[in-house]
Amino acid sequence: MSSTRIRLKPRSSWTPGQIVLTALGVAVSAAFMAPIAAALLTSLKSEAEAAEIPPHWLPKDWTGQAWKALFETGNITNWFVNSLVVSVCVTSVVLFVSALAGYGFARTEFRGKNVLLGGVMAGLMVSPAVLGVPLFTTVQQMGMVDTYWGMILPQCAPAAMVYILYKFFQGVPRELEEAAFIDGAGRWRVFFTIVLPLSRPSLAAVGIFTFIASWNNFLWPYMVTNNPDLMTMPNGIATVMNSYGIQWAQLMAGGLMAGLPLIIVFVFFQRQIVAGVAHTGLAGQ
Repeated sequence: MSSTRIRLKPRSSWTPGQIVLTALGVAVSAAFMAPIAAALLTSLKSEAEAAEIPPHWLPKDWTGQAWKALFETGNITNWFVNSLVVSVCVTSVVLFVSALAGYGFARTEFRGKNVLLGGVMAGLMVSPAVLGVPLFTTVQQMGMVDTYWGMILPQCAPAAMVYILYKFFQGVPRELEEAAFIDGAGRWRVFFTIVLPLSRPSLAAVGIFTFIASWNNFLWPYMVTNNPDLMTMPNGIATVMNSYGIQWAQLMAGGLMAGLPLIIVFVFFQRQIVAGVAHTGLAGQ
């Protein structure tokens, strides 16, 4: 029997372009990971060592005292639950309102549509910080200070999310809806059974962006909440101070705790984020 020799194709060497791109990717990744690594190492130092100047990367004495103190002295469980409740409620309301508004602008004709759409687009140019005082006055007059509703409702009218879904709905083929109308389906049935299932990538992107923005929101919950039991994670972590000043090790530990849910969201939903950006046309913005 004659043996057949299988020649393995030698692995091609890297081209200069691949080497440059790989080195650039490693450098960018290191630049993004360096603050996280510094925060983690600082949280494993004692408070005295964390406050030393000049700082050093590796702890001289590894300790988890900052993490222990954060759970013992801080109300971190309540802060986490409050952030989760507020972020989930804001995301749910924004998805519902933005989908209805975007579809209404994209598919229906009514008097004053262009003026109303222009008002929504004008909201993209207004900083949320500018609206802080009038929003707080309104919330105070409605008796919603130190309540969940006071933190949730003012975050539920994002013009950017309405615009994203409006542009997406414009790209949905009208023939699909017209065929459903011919079969006797109404506007609401078409919206919920045809348009929304086709919009899942964009809805996922809007939901993820809204959740991240609400979770990281510091200014508005800080303005509208004085009750320590209603603080969200960013506000609670900012209180990690005593008569000696900021407790840097505890602050870094709290920051890592606050960022952990966002890392989990990105790891599990990164495909939806990329697909949503591609479908909404934000990649070229």
